[in-house]
Amino acid sequence: MTNIEQFLQMVKESDNIVFFGGAGVSTESGIPDFRSVDGLYNQKYDYPPETILSHSFYIKYPEEFYRFYRDKMLCLTAEPNITHKKLAELEAAGKVKAVVTQNIDGLHQLAGSKRVLELHGSVHRNYCRKCGKGFDAEYVRDYPGKVPLCDACGGTIKPDVVLYEEGLDQQTLEDAVFYISHADMLIIGGTSLAVYPAAGLIDYYRGNKLVLINKSTTPMDARADLLIQAGLGDVFGQIEV
Repeated sequence: MTNIEQFLQMVKESDNIVFFGGAGVSTESGIPDFRSVDGLYNQKYDYPPETILSHSFYIKYPEEFYRFYRDKMLCLTAEPNITHKKLAELEAAGKVKAVVTQNIDGLHQLAGSKRVLELHGSVHRNYCRKCGKGFDAEYVRDYPGKVPLCDACGGTIKPDVVLYEEGLDQQTLEDAVFYISHADMLIIGGTSLAVYPAAGLIDYYRGNKLVLINKSTTPMDARADLLIQAGLGDVFGQIEV
């Protein structure tokens, strides 16, 4: 039995599956991992992505923050791929109980997933730091000025995404712990498992069906009950719901 056949068998036998995903889930929808700095990057920006996407940088250099954010983080034309779609189908069939994601693109919801725990927030939620009014991603993208301002009070708008130096939402973390600790199968896909505290969540899994799907190696490979080094689409595309 191949690794993928073993995986399909596990999915068939499980009815309390939690999926934990990172940037690799969305790269097949054409959304680049912002950490992958290409050759053109340094011609455009004077700072590394991790610096630009920090709270202090947003406060100090909002124009440069938004230049990067609109260019690299707002991929509003992206469509859900086969992995997003299969996860939504598995949830509708009562097998997947929650999707825990490090992504901020909203593609799981677009594919039809209902219970999505967004550890790092979402580009689709933005709010005025002064009066709290909410705005969608299109407002931020299409705003004529360099820094989007509130149309009610003129305050600066901030995306509801967790920047470096900021803490994760406590309720979302608690919900993720709940679903992971009760899961009979935990599928981890498209994440290097390098970002804490999110990566620490898998310590709460108590079952014996921990599946790791990633093209490259991760620090957790040895802990997996099943390790599949392949693209997520190649694996999820074979699931029949």
